[in-house]
Amino acid sequence: MSYRGPEFDVPQPRRFRHGPLAVALAVLVAGALLGWLVYEGVGGADGSPRAASSAPGLSGDDGKRGADTSSAAGGGALRGKVVVIDPGHNPGNVRHPAEINRQVDIGTNRKECDTTGTSTNAGYPEAKFTLDLAHRLRVLLQREGATVKLTHDGDSPPWGPCVDERARIGNAAHADAAISLHADGSAAGNRGFHVIMPGAVHAGAADTRRIVGPSHELGTRLKGAFARETGEAPADYLGEGTGLVTRTDLGGLNLSKVPKVFLECGNMRDSTDAALLTSGAWRQKAARGISEGIMSFLRES
Repeated sequence: MSYRGPEFDVPQPRRFRHGPLAVALAVLVAGALLGWLVYEGVGGADGSPRAASSAPGLSGDDGKRGADTSSAAGGGALRGKVVVIDPGHNPGNVRHPAEINRQVDIGTNRKECDTTGTSTNAGYPEAKFTLDLAHRLRVLLQREGATVKLTHDGDSPPWGPCVDERARIGNAAHADAAISLHADGSAAGNRGFHVIMPGAVHAGAADTRRIVGPSHELGTRLKGAFARETGEAPADYLGEGTGLVTRTDLGGLNLSKVPKVFLECGNMRDSTDAALLTSGAWRQKAARGISEGIMSFLRES
């Protein structure tokens, strides 16, 4: 981050002739600055988006900021588009069992506000995975001109939000597309990713009839782009190998008024999938795949 001080006339210093020592120091400083800029531009050793802190609308070393808004500058293919990213679960949920276990209305029935999510056998939590992936995806979409909103940013709020509130955040933003990021906790040996799309629901506060079609289109484009960028195959344990699943029991989909899908990026309980999900370089590929899928959908919408 650069800082420009108060604009006033600074007294001009006396001019001195530069000796050999001054010239050497100047060269060393310039070289160090150039090296830092190159490191920031190419990214960290684990593939993390080191340039995130200087991307439009971001702040902090890891690109985090509040979850309410995260807007992009000027031009780009997605200028004028709004995307809501919903990182599944929350790292703080484990410390708030009473809050996340309370029941909320999802239209078809009542379910827990939220859950802690799953984890790899080595203890890498789904909530940490989804938040990291959301940060990477946000940077890529903002570079294309999109306005991006997160439903939460780990510590804001410190738990949740509840599944019904996650849907309302997308609705209030009038999102052109919304995606909830997850990783599955199926049995070891089950591999692959799948996209969950809303089924037709019209009960209580839930009415998905207007978004079923566009959500299916979003899911189909997301599946293709995610597979291309990551090299991963669709799940071999559900969806009959199509990578596409329709459900009517998820509050985040039932209560959505905007095109929305869930993406289960892999199975955390399978050692092969877990090795991918815990890799920063692979998560960057996943973010690119998701971004490409969303862009493909929004260009046609």
